[in-house]
Amino acid sequence: MESTLKALMVQGTTSDAGKSVLVAGLCRVLKRRNIKVAPFKPQNMALNSAVTPDGGEIGRAQAVQAIACGIEPTVHMNPVLLKPNSDTGAQVILQGRALSNMEANSYHDYKKIAMHTVLDSFSLLQSEYDSVMIEGAGSPAEINLRANDIANMGFAEAADVPVIIVADIDRGGVFAHLYGTLALLSESEQQRVKGFVINRFRGDISLLQSGLDWLEEKTGKPVIGVLPYLHGFDLEAEDAIAAKQELGDNVKLNVVVPVFTRISNHTDFDALRQNPDINLRYVGKGERLDGADLIILPGSKSTRADLKHLREQGWDKDILRHLRLGGKVMGICGGYQMLGHWVHDPDGVEGEAGSTVGLGLLDTETTLTQEKQLNNVSGQLDLDGESVAVTGYEIHVGRTVSVSNETKINPLITLTNGAEDGVVSECNQILGTYLHGIFDTFSAARLICQWAGAQGIQTHDHLKAKEQAIDRIADAIEAHLDLALLWPQLDEN
Repeated sequence: MESTLKALMVQGTTSDAGKSVLVAGLCRVLKRRNIKVAPFKPQNMALNSAVTPDGGEIGRAQAVQAIACGIEPTVHMNPVLLKPNSDTGAQVILQGRALSNMEANSYHDYKKIAMHTVLDSFSLLQSEYDSVMIEGAGSPAEINLRANDIANMGFAEAADVPVIIVADIDRGGVFAHLYGTLALLSESEQQRVKGFVINRFRGDISLLQSGLDWLEEKTGKPVIGVLPYLHGFDLEAEDAIAAKQELGDNVKLNVVVPVFTRISNHTDFDALRQNPDINLRYVGKGERLDGADLIILPGSKSTRADLKHLREQGWDKDILRHLRLGGKVMGICGGYQMLGHWVHDPDGVEGEAGSTVGLGLLDTETTLTQEKQLNNVSGQLDLDGESVAVTGYEIHVGRTVSVSNETKINPLITLTNGAEDGVVSECNQILGTYLHGIFDTFSAARLICQWAGAQGIQTHDHLKAKEQAIDRIADAIEAHLDLALLWPQLDEN
């Protein structure tokens, strides 16, 4: 078995137990000790993705973990990415490139082939780095998913790496989660588990001690540490939508984002959500798009299906009413496509082939294509007579054009390569763009918020805030985990 410093895998008792954040923190802990470390997740299922400098697509969690390591992300950090496009199917992305759409049963069989890709990427990272911190997916104890597993213990066994298991005590039932998860593993899998981490504990640790003693006695595994609940902690979510925010005394802008069934890259809104001058509210099924200065239609993995969902919720009528009252509307990626007159999918790229009538709020139409655009971009955003620098990334299929040669498109952004992105409507109430991460550049966020009616919002450095969050979890790990149980040689480095 690999040493825990050379490779360590973090598995969880449930989804959202804290695996992504714990791996990011462990990566930062090793970086602080000048250990060349990289993150790795064999298989990720998420609609929040990032574009790597080598032109591929990976889960956003691994891009954040790469920041924690102080390195550029690569496709090998997440060799298998599944992007759900229905309840039973997903787009399969191997080493950054879309392979095909597969139904769950087909992919279950394909995992035997995908394991070769996973091990290839892992071997490459191990040859380039002193340490690789590995993140599992969901729970290793899902009985129905254990055959051909490449995400949890199936990978750990194939790669011969040690494992720690993390559980979220804030959800309740933490001892049952940890004891039961270990009990459902095979004998060889149990042997590679080095210990447990309990996450998000509130209160007096002495009140937990009897439970910790019981767990260690019953399992023979040490509790490596108990991480406290970090109030106000905010780091990009892998897939779950983080709605909580701290508002200031004088909110200057109310933003409403409808949650589509296949909403993608909702991390676009983290920079707005973290600004105390902005009240950002996610609206779900059965709720109204009301009380907004700005409505933003987010990205979608299934644009036409989510456009249908939008209409079923009556959100199209809410948007029209909002515009009649003088409000502003913005669309990003799939949301941008919805704002035009038509969304065509002649080849059935996102589902059944056909065309869907758009909202008709921008004089454009979109045709979905087989080729996916994956680009990190920068340029100048022009709005209300002001021009500011902007950066972002494109992850989309389709080409959006004017519906008439006689119609002049007012581009929102001029990219550094001379290409144009996005549209500003003639009435100046509606705009669209393909750029994810557009609000991460504060100058661009400020200008768009100003266009929407908010003057002088507080400066928010999103990248700095991300670094501070990574340092905060690393500080907690160093304070509350017995790192000597994992890495006896750590202090020698």
